[in-house]
Amino acid sequence: MLYICTILSTNMSKKLSKSKSNQTKSTTPVKTNSVKSEQNSLVWPLLLIIITFGCFYNTLDNQFVNWDDDKNFYEHPAIQFMAKGDFWQVTKYIFTNNVIGNYNPLANWTFAIEKMWFGFDKPMYWHANNVILHVICTFLVYRIGLKLGLNVLAAFILALLFGIHPMRVESVAWVTERKDVLFGAFYLAAISQYISYIKDQKNWRWLLIFVFFILSLLSKIQAVSLPLSLLAVDYYMKENILWKIILDKIPLFVMSLIFGLIGIYFLKDFGSLDAGNAGADYHFIQRLFIGAFSFIVYLVKSIVPYRMSPLYPYPAGFPWYYYVSIVILPITLYVLWWAYTKKHKALFFGISFFIVNIIFLLQILAAGQGYIADRFTYIAYFGLFFIMAFYIQQYIQTQSQNKWYVLGPVVVVFLIFAKMTTAQNTIWKDSGTMWSHVIKYYQNTTTPYGNRANFYRDKGMYKEAMADYNKTISLKDEQPQAYNSRARLFFTMAKGQDTLLLALKDYNKAIEYEPDNGEFYTNRGATYARLGNINQAILDLTKGIELKPDHDVAYLNRSIMYQQANRVDLAITDIDSYLKLRPNNGDMWYEKGRAHRILSQNKEALDAYNKAISLDNSKPLFYYERSKTNFLLNNKSGAVSDYQKAMSLGFKIPQGDTYPNTLMQ
Repeated sequence: MLYICTILSTNMSKKLSKSKSNQTKSTTPVKTNSVKSEQNSLVWPLLLIIITFGCFYNTLDNQFVNWDDDKNFYEHPAIQFMAKGDFWQVTKYIFTNNVIGNYNPLANWTFAIEKMWFGFDKPMYWHANNVILHVICTFLVYRIGLKLGLNVLAAFILALLFGIHPMRVESVAWVTERKDVLFGAFYLAAISQYISYIKDQKNWRWLLIFVFFILSLLSKIQAVSLPLSLLAVDYYMKENILWKIILDKIPLFVMSLIFGLIGIYFLKDFGSLDAGNAGADYHFIQRLFIGAFSFIVYLVKSIVPYRMSPLYPYPAGFPWYYYVSIVILPITLYVLWWAYTKKHKALFFGISFFIVNIIFLLQILAAGQGYIADRFTYIAYFGLFFIMAFYIQQYIQTQSQNKWYVLGPVVVVFLIFAKMTTAQNTIWKDSGTMWSHVIKYYQNTTTPYGNRANFYRDKGMYKEAMADYNKTISLKDEQPQAYNSRARLFFTMAKGQDTLLLALKDYNKAIEYEPDNGEFYTNRGATYARLGNINQAILDLTKGIELKPDHDVAYLNRSIMYQQANRVDLAITDIDSYLKLRPNNGDMWYEKGRAHRILSQNKEALDAYNKAISLDNSKPLFYYERSKTNFLLNNKSGAVSDYQKAMSLGFKIPQGDTYPNTLMQ
């Protein structure tokens, strides 16, 4: 890395030293043939791609994390059972539904494609796609820099700042944030096309801009700021903002309004805007101060990216520095006024671009756990990085004899950023490393302990999981989800009645705090089942289904209880309800077939076994049981064929099973 940066700076400084310019206010350097040749060279973008990819290469070793990755894809009801035969059905579902209050269907659709191609056991490919999209965004930033009049070196600095800045890590290393790099690619492509349109006035570019904008909006709601970003570009390239320029963008503003309202509707419907959610308990005036503080944090971190964390919890109370931070408002307005009146177009453009892309993300309208999140700067930082690159270019052009005063520190900064970025990537290695990193900074916050405990529990590290659950509850008792999670751990660990009773006690506590949560009743019902209380188990499972009718596990568990109670007819009804929610689960189709055969409904049983095998033709048990059903339906050739298939797949005949003898008679 040091070698590349040194060669880069040396070669470019030699080229720049050939001429000295006193151009201090112009935004577009003189277009000589040599400049055009440099701009068309593949060397600089290739170096840019190699360095950016190199800084994020170690993310390919990372796993998925239990910080929305579960909700967005590996436990997503449509994506989890994605199969080629259901591609269009899943696509329709994704584009007509939100995920935890967020409407970003195009990003989730890419997850469905990856599930179909790679499955969940190859996260490397999912991470690789994030890195590739980020590299594309970085290249687009380089091209935009050139189109805005930066020379090759300045455009390279701009793009490399965008590409390897440590604040990029959350958007790239976290698979869920596919929406950042995906919306960013279309967003930047739209800006690039718009700049070209300003120069050549080719109307067909508007179609591309509109298409890119729609795709960007479908990737992440943050794209609503595009029309404002284009107005900032208009000012930089034209200076005068005429009404015609604004009117031309009315279709874009309309699309922004529509998607903005859709986003607010889904957030409100999910409950992200309700009181009790993070940040929502502050009144509007307080949230203005929170927004000012967030604005300052983002400004500082663009230069000194300190204490980066996947989660920034709101502080207890309302600290004094929130009030003081409002001073940034008059300071920013003054700087904008000064830059505008003094014709410092790059400064005005950069700050304006940053503001219009960060203003909606400052938690003035509190939504979920997005307080000072690193990912919110993904596009916004382009404006600040442009200012840096522009004035580095101006200094070198006017002070070429002292160019190393700025190039030397630039190389050092890039080396520091590269090291910080590669190190920050490793905290996203898995859920354990990620939440341990958060706990390092925020030891009195419940969320990281609870989520790390879930990770430990799923890994079979029960002692560590129990310690984290206990810590979570000790920090705050009234946490129904924490009690529910600890109860699940007791349930998993249970080898006797005593541990199951501890699970039951925690489920009772969870229901006491949140009596309308259907999942809690379903889980308690499973505990009663293991304790042998079938009737109480059925009552709890029924209550769970009443409160949460789309809970597939509740139908599954109650079907088992009904079978144990010799109510196979009711079990089949629950299996059918489950399959409406999870139609691609071959095991449940098998269970449906088995239940029908118990009732001597052999034709229905055969249909169910056929469906099970069509979904998963690798399980010998499916063929063996279909063989029995075919035999009962007097289809001996089909029975023999299925029996032979089961044997070829390695089926072991249970001891005492006389069916093979009956078949061969």
